[in-house]
Amino acid sequence: MDKLYEHFHKLLAETDTNFRRYIYADIDWNSRMIGLTGPRGVGKTTLLLQHIKTELSTKESLYVNAEDFYFAENRLIDLADTFVKKGGKYLIVDEIHKYEEWSKELKLIYDYYSELNIIFTGSSVLDIKKGVSDLSRRAVMYHMQGLSFREYLELFHAIKIEMVSLENILNQEVKPGLLKHPLIYFSDYLKNGYYPFSLDDNYEIRLKQIINQTLETDIPLYAGMNASTGRKLKQLLSIISKSVPFKPNFTSIATSLAASRNNIADYCQYIEDAGMIIQLRHDTGGIKGLGKVDKIYLDNTNLIYTLANEEANIGNIRETFFINQLRVRYPVVTSSVSDFQVEENVFEIGGKNKSQKQISTSKNGFVVKDDIEYGYLNVIPLWQFGLIY
Repeated sequence: MDKLYEHFHKLLAETDTNFRRYIYADIDWNSRMIGLTGPRGVGKTTLLLQHIKTELSTKESLYVNAEDFYFAENRLIDLADTFVKKGGKYLIVDEIHKYEEWSKELKLIYDYYSELNIIFTGSSVLDIKKGVSDLSRRAVMYHMQGLSFREYLELFHAIKIEMVSLENILNQEVKPGLLKHPLIYFSDYLKNGYYPFSLDDNYEIRLKQIINQTLETDIPLYAGMNASTGRKLKQLLSIISKSVPFKPNFTSIATSLAASRNNIADYCQYIEDAGMIIQLRHDTGGIKGLGKVDKIYLDNTNLIYTLANEEANIGNIRETFFINQLRVRYPVVTSSVSDFQVEENVFEIGGKNKSQKQISTSKNGFVVKDDIEYGYLNVIPLWQFGLIY
């Protein structure tokens, strides 16, 4: 257990608290059990260490990673018991899905030690979803995604801009402050700015490693797949990355992958839950995720550039950015007259020469243009949607 404390304090000393992710202010830190999910690499560990460093007593706190060799011979519930007896109040468990039967033990810890607060994270949303049913009425769950354009500006370029609402954007009320020429930064964000670790060297290599681990390990382990099925998941993701955007035809996909048509929808759901794609659904039932899938996008634009390389399509990139940034705060579904519908508003996405033709009959229609700095009337710059979170 001494080694756990040693590793915890080393990580804490290395944690920078100057920049905090958007979700930090959304979390009710007073809850006795908090669960935080999100794809690999979006900064969950840093966020928890920041919370300990700035808000909690380090003497009463312990951060552990469920992958630590300590848990090869020791149970989590025994650690909690010893920790509480030594005066511990805040137990933070990272990568909880790596611990077998984690949800059952967390439930027992919650019930047995009323004085203990527990926070856990999981990169495999699949496994977390599977286990959270055991923690109903106990855990308050949050989902975290990668950097918004606004967060990228602050973290990479020390340019701070306040969050805005969709209403602010549509009413042309965005005040960019020190951001005089947003397009200088926007193209770099689309290629390299979604994951905080892009500040480090070998970003593309690390991102490919995350993709491979998700498709070859996380999903197959969860779904009981063999290695060959994991390779089919990679093929499917490659097909989606080069599409404009991808309109699913499960029969043709099954033929391309030499797989059963009945399995393709499951594959797509697994990949979406793992944070690799977004499935855009029809407005009928789509808000609750029950509508028929109309289009499939990669989860974010960095994935497109990494997987599609020179075949990356600019139209696909623009639409992916729009849905990725909006979905954090608003339900996004397909529209019968344009690209997207968000609440009562419809949006057509394009370059600076995009016309009003497709939304000409829509009362709440907006043209979202890339390659422009400022908007007018119902024309909105694409980059402004990156200020929502």
